[in-house]
Amino acid sequence: MGAQLFRIAPTMGPEAYKTYAMVSPLATHFRQATCAEVGCDHYRQGWRVRVQALTPDLLHAARTSGRKYTEQQIADGETYLVFEAGQACFKASQHRAPVGRPPLYLVGDGDYRGNPRGTKPRQLTPGHWVEDFAEHQQGLADEIKKG
Repeated sequence: MGAQLFRIAPTMGPEAYKTYAMVSPLATHFRQATCAEVGCDHYRQGWRVRVQALTPDLLHAARTSGRKYTEQQIADGETYLVFEAGQACFKASQHRAPVGRPPLYLVGDGDYRGNPRGTKPRQLTPGHWVEDFAEHQQGLADEIKKG
């Protein structure tokens, strides 16, 4: 199980909050990459797949994938397909590498609970994003001073 996320309970509704984010969407900031480019462990070290854990169609796909492998029987009912290093893994089509674009700087209404107004986040330049953030923080500090 993953680590539990800790959040301070908000004191107001989501409409009273702003969310600042720097994002790098997969579609625009990443490209498909090879196993070698991403340092894939399976590519570097090889991997094995237990035959008995595969459905018949997946076993057929693994055996006819064109990748080099040996069959290793450990015991009755425990056989592995052992794939050698230096070849594309079965998740190669999912590997991604950054294209070098700077992130998008977004300011949106609402918080993690949602955006009740349904407004689209605004994209700002890095400088304007920092300025907006600072002005927002100052506004919060001023409100806190008032009580």
